[in-house]
Amino acid sequence: MGTAEGDLSLRFPHEIPVRRAAGPVDPQRVGFHKYLLKEHNRCGHRGLDDFEPFANELERIIEKAWDGYKQYRKNPRTRRAGREFADPDFELPTEWLETRRAIQRAEKLRQARQSPSRILLINGSSRTDQSCPGEMSKSFRLISLAKQIISTVKGFEIDILDLSRLTSEYGRIIYPCKACVSTAMPLCHWPCSCYPNHAMGQVSDWMGEIYAQWAAAHGVMIICPVNWYQAPSSLKLMVDRLVCADGGNPDPTSTGGKNPKLAKDLELKGWHYPRHLAGRVFSIVVHGDTTGVENLRRMLTDWLTDMGLIPAGISATVGSYVGYYKPYATSHDELDKEKGFQEEVQNAARSLVQAVKLLRRGELKLPDASLTDPRQK
Repeated sequence: MGTAEGDLSLRFPHEIPVRRAAGPVDPQRVGFHKYLLKEHNRCGHRGLDDFEPFANELERIIEKAWDGYKQYRKNPRTRRAGREFADPDFELPTEWLETRRAIQRAEKLRQARQSPSRILLINGSSRTDQSCPGEMSKSFRLISLAKQIISTVKGFEIDILDLSRLTSEYGRIIYPCKACVSTAMPLCHWPCSCYPNHAMGQVSDWMGEIYAQWAAAHGVMIICPVNWYQAPSSLKLMVDRLVCADGGNPDPTSTGGKNPKLAKDLELKGWHYPRHLAGRVFSIVVHGDTTGVENLRRMLTDWLTDMGLIPAGISATVGSYVGYYKPYATSHDELDKEKGFQEEVQNAARSLVQAVKLLRRGELKLPDASLTDPRQK
């Protein structure tokens, strides 16, 4: 396990410090109590009066939750790592191990020669008719156009990841990336071990399922709009949390869990930056109404190629304006008129299908496949 520059620790003979702020966050017990009661009110009740008969039970629950927070019981359920890991006796979270197993099963299925070819279609828009604004997104419609093409191809299966579920389903959540990688690459675990965090109430993280969906895919197609010059926030959450797929550490025991000092030492000995999703093919469709389409299309393309994914051809990356400077109210009508753009979206799907076929036959040859990146990061 090394880099082109060898053992970096030789260049840093002094100890690299772990930088910290003045002190930990320490919320008051009263504030914690009020917050949990407010959480109960989110369930659609009229107020605390609904819970009056259960006041004693609630107090016991809140006291237990407060104790878990103060003692920082991030993962109350753990088990011994086992012989697959650097430290077999280290206690790993059971939920992380379950996510890891799901990824391994998905990867095994993807590599099976007789398995169907799987395309992951990702709707990157947050808009939905199941909540406000009460109207479907144009991205959702474009996903349907791509699905029409792929579903007619024998031997292909489709997995749809609709990120608008973040805005329309109770409790559906992707937590933000904590950028552990910026402390040291080995501190960023594959899959992410930052969540769930039971002490902080950060549970039911959707990424635990999404990692396996990516792992199972031979090809990935992302369709999204431009939101304020950038990717929609729902898509950006997923993008950030996939950083662990690009160089992430598959063995949390090697860093003692989340020990920044151990992670820094490990990185400086030479890190190999494993690309856990490399070799899959992709297509991108970005649409907008005034500006930013090309920037976002390039950003998403650069992100995927940096992770080692392969563009499915020139036709596979599409950027277009729909209803350019026209009223928002008529944007769906403008999409109805954009027959050329609709065909481009379907061509991106066709190109992706062809690339997957070539990939699985071993005929998708890259001129630089045998080269080693001299500056991995």
